Amino acid sequence: MRLPEYAKKLGVTYRTAWRYWQEGKIPNAYQLPSGTVIVEEEAEVDEVQKPDLGVVIYARVSSPENKNNLEAQADRLKHYCITRGYKIQRIVKEVGSGVNDNRRKLQGLLADGKARHIVVEHKDRLTRFGYCYLETMFHHAGRKIEVVNHAEDDTADLMQDFISSITYFCTRIYGQRRSRRKTEKLIEQLNQ
Repeated sequence: MRLPEYAKKLGVTYRTAWRYWQEGKIPNAYQLPSGTVIVEEEAEVDEVQKPDLGVVIYARVSSPENKNNLEAQADRLKHYCITRGYKIQRIVKEVGSGVNDNRRKLQGLLADGKARHIVVEHKDRLTRFGYCYLETMFHHAGRKIEVVNHAEDDTADLMQDFISSITYFCTRIYGQRRSRRKTEKLIEQLNQ
């Protein structure tokens, strides 16, 4: 079979299967002069030595008042991963709004190439908006985001994020006004 079919059978992206082939991790595979990689049927999926780096658990709450929920969320995810037989690489806990796109720990996690498989309780734990972009980016990089609970999220948490986004935009508007007033004062002083 061709390498794309083998990748589908293995449950990985084509890029990942290509990397496995280049690293010599797929037995009984060869490349035709045309560049096509062929995997002979004897090479079973189980024979591929997948790198087992383990999973990274990401837990987040919106405000410091919810610290207890943060610990409970991390524990639930830990038990989920143990039940699934995952090796836990590390647990990342963060307090910050889901609409904040500058969360330090999440930024570090996304940039860390060793974090190949991230487990979250709800998709909004990563971000309120743009989850599909993250999922697509991970998929094309041979990485995976696993969402444990696809149910709708808590209304109170959603309301907190809504208030945070309004506050964010209000401070930007008032900041621009203040900046304009300072500029006008500076010009006025220069003209004197």
